[in-house]
Amino acid sequence: MSIEFGKKLVRTETTIPGLAVFDLPVHGDSRGWFKENWQREKMIAAGLPDFGPVQNNVSFNDAVGTTRGIHAEPWDKFVSLATGRIFGAWVDLREGPTFGTTFTMELDPSKAIFVPRGVGNAYQTLDPDTTYTYLVNDHWSSENTDYAFLNLADETIRIDWPIPLADAELSDKDRTHPRLSGVAPILPRRVLITGADGQVGRALRAVFGSAAHVEYATREALDLTSPQLGTARHWRDYGTIINAAAYTAVDAAETAEGRRTAWAVNAEAVASLARIATEHGITLVHISSDYVFDGTADRPYLEDDPIAPLGVYGQSKAAGDLAAATAPRHYVIRTSWLVGDGDNFVRTMASLAERGIDPKVVDDQNGRLTFSDDIVRGIRHLLRAEAPYGTYNLTGSGEPRTWADIARDVYRLTGHDPARVTGVSTDDYFASAAEPVAPRPLNSTLDLTKIRSTGFRPSDAAVALADWVNRQGAAKA
Repeated sequence: MSIEFGKKLVRTETTIPGLAVFDLPVHGDSRGWFKENWQREKMIAAGLPDFGPVQNNVSFNDAVGTTRGIHAEPWDKFVSLATGRIFGAWVDLREGPTFGTTFTMELDPSKAIFVPRGVGNAYQTLDPDTTYTYLVNDHWSSENTDYAFLNLADETIRIDWPIPLADAELSDKDRTHPRLSGVAPILPRRVLITGADGQVGRALRAVFGSAAHVEYATREALDLTSPQLGTARHWRDYGTIINAAAYTAVDAAETAEGRRTAWAVNAEAVASLARIATEHGITLVHISSDYVFDGTADRPYLEDDPIAPLGVYGQSKAAGDLAAATAPRHYVIRTSWLVGDGDNFVRTMASLAERGIDPKVVDDQNGRLTFSDDIVRGIRHLLRAEAPYGTYNLTGSGEPRTWADIARDVYRLTGHDPARVTGVSTDDYFASAAEPVAPRPLNSTLDLTKIRSTGFRPSDAAVALADWVNRQGAAKA
């Protein structure tokens, strides 16, 4: 066997998305050779995903022509050789436009290949005493049925085996697996959406629909505060958790019972999800709030401005932000003044206008409306663009407005006199409240520069408001 020594670590793409070949530096002398078969820091720097291997497997093959595969499992592999040579063959068995794409090449100990989840893997030995090794990032489980097996001899995938299969050594099972036309494609890693019955959750349902790999969890279906959350799912099957669950009763959070619930849902549950995401290589998307700031800044808030929440709700959300950020793959989405499918300020103002009520509305709090559709659009953009992980402000764009300004806009858009809305200060509005009232930030305007830098364009809040009111009117007609 001849090995090329002294090469640099280099990643090369293949015809299958995500399937990448690595040239490994091999150092030899009169005694033999040495290589770093797996070195996480260097591999990641060369472009290998940080896939979190949990097991190392070794397959020894004593005869030339031993042929194994084509098997696709619900985990990633990093394949290399300790001795010998193989002819490797890979077939994309993932759902999508590249289903059935093939790639072949010879491997010796100077090369390795990263095989992403759902790509079928096969090889044929070209030397005797070939030792084939591979790292995987999940354990085999009889409960997991997300596997695909393909017939080695299927002519539709056009693999030119160096040694004809009739003369090769292979198992009876590998001879009888279905052809490509009979293989059920492997779905992407699962997406879990929590808080599926909330305003953002319902908007997520509208976008993700009934895709087989997407799971919607309500409070009843999945208790995020349970000590058993870590074993509630086979978490290695999941690629993304979008946490739209939250305790949002801002004033009730100031009571003893509300305080406990706010911290349990907004902070402790997020910490549990972050631990799960860290352990299993999951991307955690967490939706946060402008209430993490005290509202005293004289400019829009940046993502890295110091948090200084005023009330219990804001404190619990700030703690959730810090917890979510401990997950290596995280997006914390800070938003403000949410409008979606459900009870919200705009719907309330439209109802008051129709009922002939002239409201007093706060006029010393400034911010921008954010429609739930925009939040979902932003989340999907960050995930698809594989934007850098971190915290992003995501609200409607345009000039900041007060609640009173927005109320007047709603009255005008619904054909009513905006002068019927009277502006009052926050202090005056809550002066006669019988129950505890949470302090509100007077400035809730969030800077959108960072998310715009990823290529996302937030909707203009005023335009989105007019569209929302028009849709509601059309629905009633």
